[in-house]
Amino acid sequence: MAFIDFIAPIHKATTRDYLARVNDSEYPKAKAAELASKWGVDYWDGDRRTGYGGMNYDGRWRKVADLMTSHYGLKAGDKVLDIGCGKGFLLHDLTQAVPGLEVTGLEISRYAVDHAKAEVKDRIVVGKASLLPFKDGEFDFVFSINTLHNLPCYNLDRALREMMRVGKKHRYICVESWRNESEKANLLYWQLTCRAFFAPDEWEWWFGQTGYTGDHSFIYFE
Repeated sequence: MAFIDFIAPIHKATTRDYLARVNDSEYPKAKAAELASKWGVDYWDGDRRTGYGGMNYDGRWRKVADLMTSHYGLKAGDKVLDIGCGKGFLLHDLTQAVPGLEVTGLEISRYAVDHAKAEVKDRIVVGKASLLPFKDGEFDFVFSINTLHNLPCYNLDRALREMMRVGKKHRYICVESWRNESEKANLLYWQLTCRAFFAPDEWEWWFGQTGYTGDHSFIYFE
């Protein structure tokens, strides 16, 4: 297991007004969270205050794809699974980074799958991270970015074990976390769907508890 940060540059490129998010009169936090948790149009393509504010492909994930494929030595014919793949933008960029890579995505949101990037849409299935519809050891590389912190503890436990089950070589997780009270407050202000508010040492406890031995990183709300 190693700490490998593929995601921080993308995360830090976004400007966030934490107090405005939590004090919005039109979309009070409870209302915004309720809309976001439906994983529908409001979350993906609605107002920024209820989710992504319109999630459109802009190529930003290509750098992540290049870093991942290089680090793990992925090659044509390798099978890759993205758990919580959204509209499949990173899946698409992985196929551009390594032509011939066999990619599969799993996403809980039917809306996201219906509006996925056309080139990989037929490679995405609707499902749950806690019950993966795949065979043991089916994938050379299994990863999940900004997804598992949205699970309650009983499903988080299952999801981590499922990642171990379906992967046979490499695994990687990126989740939200906090290192101090300021970051914890910012996370609470900003999040809409997070269920697992863990500090890094608590995440590492979960990894040990479930037998997860893959790589990981955290994103912080500074």
